[in-house]
Amino acid sequence: MSSSEQPVTPLTIDVVSDVVCPWCFIGKARLEKALALKPHIPVEVRFHPYFLNPWVPREGMARDEYLTTKFGSPDRYTAIAGRVKAAAAEEGLIYAVDKMKRQPNTTDCHRLILWANSIGKSATMKQHLMDLYFTDGADLSDRETLVKAAADVGLNADDIRKMLASDADLDRIEAEANSAKESGIDGVPTFILGGVAAVTGAQSPEVLANAIEQVANNRERFLAEQRSAQAAPV
Repeated sequence: MSSSEQPVTPLTIDVVSDVVCPWCFIGKARLEKALALKPHIPVEVRFHPYFLNPWVPREGMARDEYLTTKFGSPDRYTAIAGRVKAAAAEEGLIYAVDKMKRQPNTTDCHRLILWANSIGKSATMKQHLMDLYFTDGADLSDRETLVKAAADVGLNADDIRKMLASDADLDRIEAEANSAKESGIDGVPTFILGGVAAVTGAQSPEVLANAIEQVANNRERFLAEQRSAQAAPV
């Protein structure tokens, strides 16, 4: 790079999602396809916690009990599951709804994603947890399952076991998840592009790619408009 050239600042993509949200599972795959459509745009993808089901206890609960509480009965989820399975298959993902026997609270999953960021593996950790849950039917409430998952991506198993047994970063995860809801996010996945625009839902790769390009090309104008709106008298 010559002295006259300035490094390009990557476009931040803040992904607000939950590990047990099936459309977040699909949405992550679609985001990756979108980025592949625009390889010339440098990005920095950052993951943020969200509690899709904050009422699920820390120890988790039986999947049938969860489905009954949320949808009325397991049978009433069947049609939804079929649509999700088909959408997942289109992205090369396996949504094995029959394997899911426990519905976890995802606080500890979000802690693992946060800790994996220290070795640059937050995206890998998130994907691994979602694969374990949606494809393998793993119990993400089980601490040893989480410890093994962390070790699989390169974290130290003994350290993670001790950290999971502690209150490390519990307040941080809860504060970030609450902040997302307080900012008006009530559906996930939500992709916040460059801090100036948001795309909600598991949109197609093409829609995401176009939004990323629009923000990348016009971010300064969007920021100026945002500052102007904030400065305007109420």
